[in-house]
Amino acid sequence: MALFKKKKKYIRINPYHKEDVKKHPTPDVPHEMFTKCPTCKQFIYARDLGAVKICPHCFYNFRLSAFERLQLTVDEGEFIEWDADMKIQDPLNFPGYKEKLAKAKANTGLEEAVITGIAKILRYKTALAIMDSNFIMASMGTTLGEKITHLFEKATQLSLPVVIFTASGGARMQEGILSLMQMAKISAAVKRHSNKHLLYITVLTDPTTGGVTASFAMEGDIILAEPQSIVGFAGRRVIEQTMKTKLPDNFQKSEFLKEHGFIDVICSRGELPEKIATILKIHQKQER
Repeated sequence: MALFKKKKKYIRINPYHKEDVKKHPTPDVPHEMFTKCPTCKQFIYARDLGAVKICPHCFYNFRLSAFERLQLTVDEGEFIEWDADMKIQDPLNFPGYKEKLAKAKANTGLEEAVITGIAKILRYKTALAIMDSNFIMASMGTTLGEKITHLFEKATQLSLPVVIFTASGGARMQEGILSLMQMAKISAAVKRHSNKHLLYITVLTDPTTGGVTASFAMEGDIILAEPQSIVGFAGRRVIEQTMKTKLPDNFQKSEFLKEHGFIDVICSRGELPEKIATILKIHQKQER
């Protein structure tokens, strides 16, 4: 009977008492076994996210590396990288910049915060760029600007559409005004591509901010976005302080921008390849 069951003995451990900690060590949870959703704040077992890394509670799309995005988007074996050997320069000899770059390269396996090339998405050919926020927040420096400019120039020459997955914290402060100049340079290349009546699709991912938003991210003929992505120019706090007003809770989220006409379609990550392929099919004539 329940009355005669032995009561469980609970041990209270004082974390500041060395002997208690030795006798009853805290469980060792493997690193990255659980992750916390930045939107709904729920803790999620890492395996439940799957390859697409979507929160099962609020459907927030977690940030992906460039290689993860490439694997989810492009047909197997159908990507040829362009400008892989283009190296980052340190034009201002900025203190600590070389060390920061070395760390970013080691952590991501990338030479710059963007990979560019020619790809097939569900058998439709396109010029493709994917930005990686794990590389110094995908900030825009001279080399990143040069790679994206080359992408548009080659796409114009080959009469190809362009698809860019944007993710950025803005201009790269270590390269000063030279990083800001990339906004005009890329925009000019986008215009020359447009003059040839070629399609340009942008996919805004979390976060897309600063000079990237103020230039090529919002210049697409068709602008897609992932759910609940932060998209904007200046930070929320800066805008509130400048305007001296309280902004809506969903301000700078992709849903807010779609409601106000800045985004055409919000699309879940798993559906993006099919959505992009459908747009390419409508806008270009080529053999499959």
